[in-house]
Amino acid sequence: MHGVLAAAECGYETIMINCNPETVSTDFDTADKLYFEPVFWEHIYDIIKHEKPEGVIVQLGGQTALKLAEKLTKYGIKIIGTSFEALDLAEDRGSFSELLKRNNIPYPEFGIAESADEALALASQLDFPILVRPSYVLGGQGMKIVINKEELVEHVVDLLKGMPGNKLLLDHYLDGAIEAEADAICDADGNVYIIGIMEHIEPCGVHSGDSNATLPVFNLGDLVLQQIKDHTHTIARELKTVGLINVQFAIKDDVVYIIEANPRASRTVPFIAKAYKEPYVNYATKVMLGEKKVTDFKFNPQLEGYAIKQPVFSFNKFPNVNKNLGPEMKSTGESILFIDSLKDDEFYDLYARRKMYLSK
Repeated sequence: MHGVLAAAECGYETIMINCNPETVSTDFDTADKLYFEPVFWEHIYDIIKHEKPEGVIVQLGGQTALKLAEKLTKYGIKIIGTSFEALDLAEDRGSFSELLKRNNIPYPEFGIAESADEALALASQLDFPILVRPSYVLGGQGMKIVINKEELVEHVVDLLKGMPGNKLLLDHYLDGAIEAEADAICDADGNVYIIGIMEHIEPCGVHSGDSNATLPVFNLGDLVLQQIKDHTHTIARELKTVGLINVQFAIKDDVVYIIEANPRASRTVPFIAKAYKEPYVNYATKVMLGEKKVTDFKFNPQLEGYAIKQPVFSFNKFPNVNKNLGPEMKSTGESILFIDSLKDDEFYDLYARRKMYLSK
């Protein structure tokens, strides 16, 4: 919503496409025009042909909007902010890993398989447990941690039946690691500002949408935090990010490994904006439009104590759903909890239950 307001402030007529009646962004007075249409290429292309916009912002629509970037580029429609090539580089695990290797940034060992035989051959190199996931999916769809060859073959066969032709990513799973993530704004000159670093309460392996997470971090030392900051700055610049980026980390034995980077607004951005009382999406939109540089803003985050992102589940509406948490997302929303200190009883309760529903 702040992105629409920022574009309007810069003198642009703003047009929003949204098909979810539950979200506040569908309020009639948020944008100059609101198209209440499914976010599919055919619908969007009709709107673009009719409206003839100067460009399209895809960073603020999650993975669904990012998937449209290739078509927009193919049809000569300008993407405002990070280019399709940079977005695709982050999604292409092989190319992204080369980027990390070039910059001496650690990442879990991985391989790519297109059949059960290829997956088995890779397993001997990667060592179990192994995280198996299809490429280009939303919400961790089809992701699973497997602990032996039988589980690996069964899951790979199931995935290839449901998603024929999809390349499967196999990563060595860092058992017992701590997960953290950073959100940042980067401009075309490579100036980077980290808007927030969050630490997950649940161990690495629970989807970031299902985990409780604290802002700021509660149990990471200066050495780890410095690695997180350095890696975020390097990746944002290397991906030529213009606007927002989210980077996810696994921390084991004081080494910070990269899980993935998404050059877009993550679900944590509105959370951080509310917690710190700063309109970060507004700032990022002005950066995407080329109206401002990161160095033009006077950032003044305000938060006493901690803000905790808590997932909301609807298991009562779906009683037969497996309640165990893993890499595939199951939450249907989230809430925010403010606490004055880590002595708070609610924090202790969350921390005590952090492994209760973890599955492999």
